[in-house]
This record gives sequence, C-alpha cells and structure tokens, in this order.
Amino acid sequence: MSAGRPGVIDRTPPIVTRMTRNRDITGRNAALLCAVAALTGLTGLAAAPPERPGRFVYVANLHSDTVSVVDTRSGTVLAGVPVGDGPDSAALDPDGSRLYVTDSAADTVSVVDTRTRTVVETVGVGNEPSRVTVSPDNRSVYVANVGAGTVSVISTRTLAVTDTIAVGDAPLGLAVTPDGRTLYVADAGSDSVAVIRTDTGTVTGAVPVGGGPTALALTPDGRHLYVSNLTSDDVSVVDTRAREETDRIPVGDQPAGIGVLPDGRRVYVADLGSDEVSVISTRGRTVTDTIAVGDGPNGLAVAPDGRSVHVSNFESDTLSVIDTATDRTVATVPVGDGPTGVAH
Repeated sequence: MSAGRPGVIDRTPPIVTRMTRNRDITGRNAALLCAVAALTGLTGLAAAPPERPGRFVYVANLHSDTVSVVDTRSGTVLAGVPVGDGPDSAALDPDGSRLYVTDSAADTVSVVDTRTRTVVETVGVGNEPSRVTVSPDNRSVYVANVGAGTVSVISTRTLAVTDTIAVGDAPLGLAVTPDGRTLYVADAGSDSVAVIRTDTGTVTGAVPVGGGPTALALTPDGRHLYVSNLTSDDVSVVDTRAREETDRIPVGDQPAGIGVLPDGRRVYVADLGSDEVSVISTRGRTVTDTIAVGDGPNGLAVAPDGRSVHVSNFESDTLSVIDTATDRTVATVPVGDGPTGVAH
C-alpha cells in the first residue's frame, strides 16, 4: 500500500494532489479539487505473450502496488503484477515485450517482462516519477519526475539512467515526435510545455498553454500537440512547427488523460471532475460529443487500431471501454483500487 498515515488510505487522485502542492488554486478550481478527492487500492491483471498490437491493456493501480492486465477480447483481468510502491503510469515498448511502470512513492521505474509477467529490473530515477513514455526506436525511456522537476532518460539496452534533464517545477505529461527527435513535457508549475532535443538532452524552448497542463497527445503526423489543462478546464492546441498555441478548446471539469485516434480525426479527453470523456473534432476543434464513464476518469489510452478507447476510473476502480464507432461506453471492467495510468 502507498505511503500515508497508518491505517488510512489517501483517496485523493494523484494529479489533484500534485496540482494543489505545486500551485496556488483558489475559488472554483479549489472547490472542484475538493469535490473529486476519492480513491483506493488495487486488483491485478497480468499480460500474456503479445499476439497483436492492442491485445492487452495494462492498468497501473496506485494503492495496490500492482499492474492489472486486461484481455481486450474477453474483457477480463488475467493477472496482477506486483510492482513498486505507488504505480502511477505505464508505457509499453514498441514490440510489446516490456512494460515500464513509474513507482511514484518509491522513486523507481519497474521494468515488466510481459511474457513472464514479472518485474525483471527496477531502475532508480528522480523524486516522484509520474509519467513515462518510450521512444519510437525503442532505445530510450523518458520519465517525468514531478517532485524533482526533471526528466530521467533510461537506456533500454542497459536499463540504466543515462541523462537527467531539468525541465521546470512540475513535469507531468510526455510525448515524443514520430521521428523521435523531440520530446514535449507538460510543466504544470509554469503552465507551459517544454521542448527538448532528444539527441542533446537540452531544452530548446517552452510554449505557454492553459492552466495546469497535465497530459499530452500528438497527432500521427506530429504537426499538432493536444494538451489537457487540468485547472483551466480546456485543451490547448499547439502548432509544433511554429511552437505556439493556436487554439484552446473548452471541455469538461478537470481534463486529465488525453489521446488521438490513429487517423488523427478525433481527440478523447478524460474529464476527471465531470465523470465523462469529451470527444473533440480535430477539423472543427470543437467538442462534438461527451461520453459517460465511471467515477474519476483519469488515465486514457487509444487502441492501436483506433477502434476503442480505454479509460481508468480512479474512484470506481474500473476500466471503461469506449467503442469509437459509436462513441459510447460498451463495457466496464473491474480492476484494482485507484487505477491511474493505462497503456496499450
């Protein structure tokens, strides 16, 4: 169980805790943050040998210190993989053989072999690792350490940290361009997105966005970056060539997880405070639909084939499955306590 007062489970969503710790939130935002404070532990899921992209969904369960592996065909939990203390996010490598999990309370990353469903290595990183992503060439893993204001770079060959990059006060969401040359980091402490050259590990700029940027999603061509802004209840659209915000789209309360369909036509946003998912048309840059899900939707992942979207519901300990053909929830899978990060 994650650290806290003896005998007491902290039911506050981790992203809310980080926002209140790293910035002064007053008025309406403070009320919203208080209203959505509720979470718990976990149940496990295990992975099987990768048969095809998207066959399994991996869910990090914050309070049970496990990762659930869900079979997308049967909609069942196959096993629970024990990891480090306070697993908060997860990322699958391109070939599906390894899952990287941030252990937010242990300052480590657990490396899971998806075939054996066991942790094969634990890598020490910065204080309170909160997000993780893998480079398209499968050579590097990037970890946002929200407590340290840094990004750790892990070599997938040696499973050791090769660089530590200072990025701001509260780095959270991560996104790598399709060519792997640029890493974007949402800095909730400065309401901006840092731009990093991956070959040199240097910050080359920052793009101002909305309040409390939390999660990032790139269009398939890498031309536009969508940013969920937790405290301003909107999504920023960033032109990656011009390095500027070109639009801001109002969504539901406290947008958290975000994802883009493989065809680039729609963006899905988990609205933590309103228990729904907003659907954005990238052409019109407006919300075209809202989808009811569980309580406290937080993590979100789009299936590789674009046919479904999976959303972790932190307060109801479930995973919602959305059919993108109808934009409706078609299944709800019980998982562990306090599910957060979701990975395909």
